[in-house]
Amino acid sequence: MTSIPLLSVLIWLPIATGIFVYALGTTERAAHWGKVIALSASVATLLLSVPLYVNFDPNISSMQFVERLPWIERFSAYYYLGVDGISVPLILLTTFLTPFIIIAGWEVIKLRPAQYFSAFLLLEGLMIGVFSSLDGLLFYVFWESMLIPMFIIIGVWGGANRVYATVKFFLYTFLGSVFMLIALIYMYLQVGAYSILDFHQLPLNLAEQIPIFMAFFLAFAVKVPMWPVHTWLPDAHVEAPTGGSVILAAVLLKMGGYGFIRFSLPIAPDASQALAGMMVALSLIAIIYIAFVALAQKDMKKLIAYSSIAHMGFVTLGFFVIFFIAVNSSGIEGASLALQGGMIQMISHGLISGALFLCVGVMYDRLHSREIDAYGGVANTMPKFAALMVFFALANAGLPGTSGFVGEFLVIVGSFQASFWLAFLAATTLIMGAAYTLWLIKRVIFGEVGNEGVASLKDIDRREFFMLAVLAFSILILGVWPAPLMELMEPTLGALLEHISQSKL
Repeated sequence: MTSIPLLSVLIWLPIATGIFVYALGTTERAAHWGKVIALSASVATLLLSVPLYVNFDPNISSMQFVERLPWIERFSAYYYLGVDGISVPLILLTTFLTPFIIIAGWEVIKLRPAQYFSAFLLLEGLMIGVFSSLDGLLFYVFWESMLIPMFIIIGVWGGANRVYATVKFFLYTFLGSVFMLIALIYMYLQVGAYSILDFHQLPLNLAEQIPIFMAFFLAFAVKVPMWPVHTWLPDAHVEAPTGGSVILAAVLLKMGGYGFIRFSLPIAPDASQALAGMMVALSLIAIIYIAFVALAQKDMKKLIAYSSIAHMGFVTLGFFVIFFIAVNSSGIEGASLALQGGMIQMISHGLISGALFLCVGVMYDRLHSREIDAYGGVANTMPKFAALMVFFALANAGLPGTSGFVGEFLVIVGSFQASFWLAFLAATTLIMGAAYTLWLIKRVIFGEVGNEGVASLKDIDRREFFMLAVLAFSILILGVWPAPLMELMEPTLGALLEHISQSKL
């Protein structure tokens, strides 16, 4: 398998198919074949990602499946791809969720369905490109290109205020990324190439590291999103179609966490340590304050969107609390647990948030409302759906035995080795998460039938049951057996810890 350019296939198969599907046109025949071809391409990409996992050697911390070809030789920029234990799980998450997004919109999207599905194929390929790029300029091209299909998805198939939400999403993410480009150019001038691995070894003093860290922070914090640059996310989620909300919460938010662990920590370790207090404080604000904001929401999508901000706060907490552990602990076991917890939290949140947005989409397709007050007693008319949504809600609250518990538990354990109070504050998310999630479930799922609309609801069909049941099974498996994922990441995260523990000063 190493002789096959597998990463290129995973990137360009969905992109090429997306372009082809887009070109089919808008006729009824084109809509039918567009859906079929899009689903086939997404399933093929998923199947092709299986050899990536099977042939990946988890005992090696260096890059694997490396591809390197000349691209813009004048600037020493290469088409340079490779994966390690950090990027492989995120690629698998991307390829796993894309078919469900296409299945979810199979009967729902009436306006230009072929073009709708083609946008998601383009987005899938570009996201895999981000996770695979080892050239800084190539990474930036993939990173910015993702804005185009997402801009179109929200702007064309979104809700009434889609233009406002789309422009806000674009401006926040694009402007933040401009500073990242400046940092990449500065390091290129120092190294003479855009190789990310060369950037890791670049001897930078603290005066250089801090501006570089802040440049990356502006790009990645918006993407996570961290408080206070999170305000674009609820608007984007509310106006996006169901598939857009799923991919936004499940994968696009993970780009920020991936950026911190791929760029900020290894390139600017001393600046990361110097500014770790700020990062931990912002993470705790996201975990605690945003949870209270979620409690006040009347729109189901907004509640889940704010929940995503709170849960992603755990990711950044796990990545930066390690600097406090290094000071107060003799070993790196706690730091390793915190890093692993942050990574597992990204994967788990991708599955859980994606499932919750699909559940909201199922109800919206029937009642055409996302308002919590428009429901009540859904369990009486949709028992199968209610059982699955309650399971996803409990996973979102961090119920032991689900994937939602594993990542948060590891981050809390790691934080405890740094400070009891850090762990205490982080653990409040388990209480607050249960509060806003169960409050949502009580008002929507349980009780008497709320109105005639709820009384007329029909339970999920085979298509809907299939996608929700597979996601529920995945969340359960990861919750009771996280060892394969942890073993996949451990050598890479161990090498990263060793790298950032060695000051460049």
